[in-house]
Order: sequence, then structure tokens, then C-alpha cells
Amino acid sequence: MPSFLDLPARTAKPRRAGITHVMDRGLSPLALESLLVTAGEHIDMIKLGWGTAYVSGAVGDKVAICRDAGVAVCPGGTLLEIAVHQNRLDRYVEWLHELGIDHVEVSNGSLPLTRARKGELNAELAREFTVIAEVGSKTGEAVANDWCEEMLGDLAAGAAMVIAEGRESGTVGLFDASGEVHGELVDAILRAVGQETVIFEAPQRQQQAWLLRRVGPNVNLGNIGTEDVIALESLRRGLRYDTLDLLPAT
Repeated sequence: MPSFLDLPARTAKPRRAGITHVMDRGLSPLALESLLVTAGEHIDMIKLGWGTAYVSGAVGDKVAICRDAGVAVCPGGTLLEIAVHQNRLDRYVEWLHELGIDHVEVSNGSLPLTRARKGELNAELAREFTVIAEVGSKTGEAVANDWCEEMLGDLAAGAAMVIAEGRESGTVGLFDASGEVHGELVDAILRAVGQETVIFEAPQRQQQAWLLRRVGPNVNLGNIGTEDVIALESLRRGLRYDTLDLLPAT
């Protein structure tokens, strides 16, 4: 990258703050390699969305490509929920090891799963994987106290980080049906668990810009589309109108 402009300071990989967590909806290995050539230094984790890893070819090749690029890979939490619901957790774990995946998402937003059982899964899986625990239902109202309590419980059980639900649409959880951010929920989460422990799902540009202005250029953002990685990095750097106010004072 050039260096002649004064831009907001960015953390470097491997990092805990400033993470960009990308949603892979089924990229081919060739498309993934192309993405990483262009934007690999800005990507920290790729989530194989929903159950796409189960129906995609060459997943092991994609994991190897990401490993060589210093990018973590994590299957979507829905796949784990289905495996637990069907009593196939052991086979799911074996399959992840076969693929070389060392991150796993634990969620309870799609199928019935009590907090107690979720905590047990966090603890069990944390012995073999880096656990990212997602909090928030894909339907229904977000209650700040409930989210914060669940996040703290997940971390205490062994999760390395938590994800605040926004879904790929950006219209639930952290956001209302029109995509507007629930600011009081964001603030409560930051007070409860801290900036470096939470990834905020924010698929829409205006949501990303809001969080960058509220938290700073090194807020952790998730569910970023593969086509939006470079655009997000320009937002982080104050290189778009939406975040010009992040530029250092001159």
C-alpha cells in the first residue's frame, strides 16, 4: 500500500481489534484465491456460510488456501445446530478435523438450544477448536441484558470471541427491520465484553459506517460480503465520504 496520506491507524494481522470477518456463500477455490490476492491482508476470518460447506466441493482445498494466507476458516453456526439437533456432533467434529478447520461457531439462533447446552458445547469444543459463539436470534426482539448475559456466559464457558447477530440481511438482532442500528444494544455489549471480544455482524455499508464512527476504525465487523472487503477497508481508512471524519486532524 502507498503511505503518503495521513489515515487512521490500523492494527496488523494477527489481530484482536479491527477484524474483518467475511461471509463466503460458496466461492470456488479459484475465486477464493483471487479474493485473497486482492484483499487477503484485510481479511482475518472467512465463514463458510450456513451449511454451504456441506454441499460444496473442494472445501479442504479452500481451507488450505486460507491457511497459507493467514486467514482463519469457520463453518456457519447453523450447520453445528443441525448436527447437535440430529445427535451427530461427534461426526461433525471428525469432519472438521478431516478438513483442517480449527475454528467453530456455536450458535442457538435457528434451532432450539438452551443456554446451558450452548455453554456445554462451548466448553467441549474449546478443547479442540477456537470457539466463536454467536448471540442473538434470527427472529424476535433484541434485549440488551439478555444478550450481554449470554455473551459473558459463552466467554466464561470457553469461547474466544462472541458474535452479535445481524444476519446476512442486516435486518434483525443488532438492527431493526429497516437496517437501522440499535445503538443502545451496541453500547451495552461494548460495556459488557469490550471491543476486542465482540464481532458485530454488519453487512450493509451504512451499518459499517455507523459502527466505525461510534467505535473507531478498528471495530470488529462480520458478515462482510466477499465483494465488499475492499470497500469496507476504504471506510476504515476514512477514504469514503461516509467516514471522512475518521481522518486525523491536520
